[in-house]
Amino acid sequence: MGLVRSVESGCLFLTKVVHGRLLKLMPQFVIEREIQGAGSLTEEQIREVSLRSLETLKEMGPQIQWLHSYVTEDKVYCVYIAPDENSIREHARRTGVPADRVSAVRRLIDPIHVK
Repeated sequence: MGLVRSVESGCLFLTKVVHGRLLKLMPQFVIEREIQGAGSLTEEQIREVSLRSLETLKEMGPQIQWLHSYVTEDKVYCVYIAPDENSIREHARRTGVPADRVSAVRRLIDPIHVK
C-alpha cells in the first residue's frame, strides 16, 4: 500500500499500512534555504547541487529522504522526511548548503480534504 499522512504529538508523519497495521515512518520537515539568485540558477547548477545532496543522503542512510523542493527568487524550500531536525542540519552541513530555518510540519491543508 501507499504512504498515508498522520498527525501525532503535533507533527505530521508519513505512515504506511502494512498487513492492516499503521506503521509510523518519519516526521516531515520544511527547510528554508536563503540562496541569493536561486531563481536564476541554471539547470546545470541545480543538477550539480541536487546530485551532491542525493550523494550525501545515500551516505546518511534511508532514514532521511528528500521529497521535493520549491525554488523562488532568493530562497529554496525543501520538504524532507527525517527522524529529527539534527539530521536535516547535518545533511545541509555535509552538502554545503544553508538550512536557515528548519520547521516540523504540523498539518497539511489542501482543497480536497477541506470539503
